[in-house]
Amino acid sequence: MSEELTHATIAELHGRLRRKEVSAVELLEAHEKRIDAVDGEVKAYLRRTPELARRQAEEADRRLAAGDHGVHPLTGIPVAIKDVFCTKDVETTAGSRILAGFKPPYDATAVARLREAGAVFLGMTNCDEFAMGSSTENSGYWPTHNPWDSTRVPGGSSGGSAAAVAAGEAVFSIGSDTGGSIRQPAALTGTVGFKGTYGRVSRHGLIAFASSLDHVGPFTRSIDDCATVLGTLAGHDPLDSTCFDRPLDLSTLNDGVKGLKLGLPREYFEVAGMEEGVKRSIAEAIDVLKEAGAELVEVSLPHTDYGLAAYYIVAPAECSSNLARYDGVRYGLSDPKAETVLENYLNTRREGFGAEVRRRLMLGTYALSSGYYDAYYLKAMKVRTLIKRDFDEAFQKCDAIVSATSPTVAFKIGEKTGDPLAMYLCDVLTLGADLAGLPGLSLPSRAEDGLPVGLQVISPQFREDLALQVGRAYEMASGVLAEVAPL
Repeated sequence: MSEELTHATIAELHGRLRRKEVSAVELLEAHEKRIDAVDGEVKAYLRRTPELARRQAEEADRRLAAGDHGVHPLTGIPVAIKDVFCTKDVETTAGSRILAGFKPPYDATAVARLREAGAVFLGMTNCDEFAMGSSTENSGYWPTHNPWDSTRVPGGSSGGSAAAVAAGEAVFSIGSDTGGSIRQPAALTGTVGFKGTYGRVSRHGLIAFASSLDHVGPFTRSIDDCATVLGTLAGHDPLDSTCFDRPLDLSTLNDGVKGLKLGLPREYFEVAGMEEGVKRSIAEAIDVLKEAGAELVEVSLPHTDYGLAAYYIVAPAECSSNLARYDGVRYGLSDPKAETVLENYLNTRREGFGAEVRRRLMLGTYALSSGYYDAYYLKAMKVRTLIKRDFDEAFQKCDAIVSATSPTVAFKIGEKTGDPLAMYLCDVLTLGADLAGLPGLSLPSRAEDGLPVGLQVISPQFREDLALQVGRAYEMASGVLAEVAPL
């Protein structure tokens, strides 16, 4: 009975809740038991919220008993929340020691919309500190382990959210994607991960890393579930001036790919370090889409080689600005022994921030400093514009772009921590969509040696429907579905 509940999709569980085959409280208890059993190995959660979850589950059961009024597809469904989303009265730290003990007085908009829908909050998931990383090894607390092989990383920065879904510790979760932090861990854990157009989901209450790059999105076990969660999260929010007011139409989800042109960017198939197993899996996935009726066309994204350099100037520059607020004065960590404000400021940041955050702060501050702004930041923004134009030109020839999500399968814990550049290369196929603000999807393709591989679909701005339509067509034609790891 427990596995039937912890391994199911949102759609399956919603049906069972509506038919009174299971209660929301029973569903919660099954997931709490699963977390107790496996999270000691996976370490997906930083902190759990059992009292809040119980109240929400009981309220969900009252809604369900009352009938259609107030019942949403997410009512009673257990969710895990990445530790970068402000959650009212729940400790929220962005995976950093500098925010230890911080309990926000309000919900992030994404969290508020899940709360309103009746979802049940299991807890806050681990992540790279301030979402800076590709392996969840940069957490200020502990690394998360990949449920498919506990000696390997789950990807990052949303590794805890991805691992929770892959391990059956949550039905779905939410994360953030700045350079690939939803799609890359989705690929490495065999889950579905999606981020929409920049501004499709409000960033209000998301603890900022790089404000012009941060996106919000879900991890799920199916494309249908992904569409359900995205539809719940999306929508205009007056609290976020970058959040646009434009309808989200996902009615074509099951229309297939017959007649669609899918672009194959040659630069994405020639990146350094692409593993042979990943190449084979993605080649098979592309053949499946072709057999399903898609027309394959070669496209070019000529500035791909400059994307990594541009990203690692723009993102650190914005993080340098955003993280200036952590000064030991207003909230979070503070040095009680400091004799001056400046000493408190310096000691707080030295002790509170981890090595990767300090590295990016220094890079960003340098790039913005007098005499270097034009040479670095301004030039990087010009390259960002060129990358956006590359995508615009490619989409004149195709409806959507397909590629691998990550050039590798999950790597060993500790394998890349001593080489920051090798770690940064993990996002080489995902960061372009963030720089251009485009919808990006990762879904499982055929595994290699028991380790998941991700198929990426990128679509034009405001066309989340196309990315999900392609993903759904592949899911149906291939029979490759997200599964819970056999822990």
